[in-house]
Amino acid sequence: MYAVIMAGGKGTRFWPLSREKKPKHLLNITGKKTIIQYTVDRVTPLVEKDNILIVTGASHCDEIREQLPELPAENILIEPVGRNTAPCIGLAAIHIRKRDPDAVMFVLPSDHLITNAEGFLASLTTAREMAKREPCLVTIGIKPRWPETGYGYMERGTVADTIGETKIYAVRSFREKPDQATAEAFFRDGGFFWNSGMFIWKASTILDNIKKLIPDLYEGLLTIEDSIGTKHEEEILSEVYRNIKPVSIDYGVMEKAPGVCMVEGDFGWNDIGSWDALWDVMDKDDKGNATRGNIIRFDTSNSLVYSPQKMVALIGVEDLIVVETEDSLLICRRGSSQDVKKVVKHLEEKGMKEYL
Repeated sequence: MYAVIMAGGKGTRFWPLSREKKPKHLLNITGKKTIIQYTVDRVTPLVEKDNILIVTGASHCDEIREQLPELPAENILIEPVGRNTAPCIGLAAIHIRKRDPDAVMFVLPSDHLITNAEGFLASLTTAREMAKREPCLVTIGIKPRWPETGYGYMERGTVADTIGETKIYAVRSFREKPDQATAEAFFRDGGFFWNSGMFIWKASTILDNIKKLIPDLYEGLLTIEDSIGTKHEEEILSEVYRNIKPVSIDYGVMEKAPGVCMVEGDFGWNDIGSWDALWDVMDKDDKGNATRGNIIRFDTSNSLVYSPQKMVALIGVEDLIVVETEDSLLICRRGSSQDVKKVVKHLEEKGMKEYL
């Protein structure tokens, strides 16, 4: 049993705290540990640490090794350049196939929050048994708690199998992030689930599907696989990645492959993809304020204030997000934090790299 944790991305919606050199998953935002440390801890009841692989970029590998010293150094797989999730997962799969051709692998994002670890492990266990039983691609659909426009959705189909007392469903369709009216229709329908971005399958199964559906990528992966453990591995990896076309696992494989299955998940999942999402999961006072740091508030409600360094005082405001770092200050309306990525784009266009 293996686990692959995808630790790429910049976390632009968490600016100004998340930066290129230290993105969201490497930060301590929600507790005593960093998000990626919590991610590893959650899966260790099912996977030995020697079988946990992290896929990341060169600029973050040293920090990851420092944060996760219990993992073998060779389990930190470094992509020369980010090419979206299909190459990331394929790279991990060839390394796992090299070790154990019949191994089942969990694929997990590094930056999600899960409050019910027991329920999470139960869903993974069910999905693992399904992946062992059939050459299928299993994902976890999250039962929506509100009509969310920031997530992709999966439409639940008929019952494909039963593991113990848990039903496994076929996935009828994948849907892109919807507008508000569509999200509300999905929520009322009851047959649509948030796409968690978590996958369970045999390494051989996902590679067979990549071979059929993204043949160019598969050819590149074979070249890399032949070089693993040789003195030319790094050189060949870089050469292959230069020519790989970016493609997501959802678009490249999941939306096209036959036999995609879904386990229903209800374990307090949140991708904490924005400051609004963090406000949703943080403890709040009796006025709905979530704070971190020395925060004074009078006549203030339903706000998030994140300021570990400076004292912040708020008077007579509501529905605000205030985030302070050493060099930057973000203030926006709650509900607008998805647009923080516009600030990052502006900084990139203006060449203001010191704030990125």
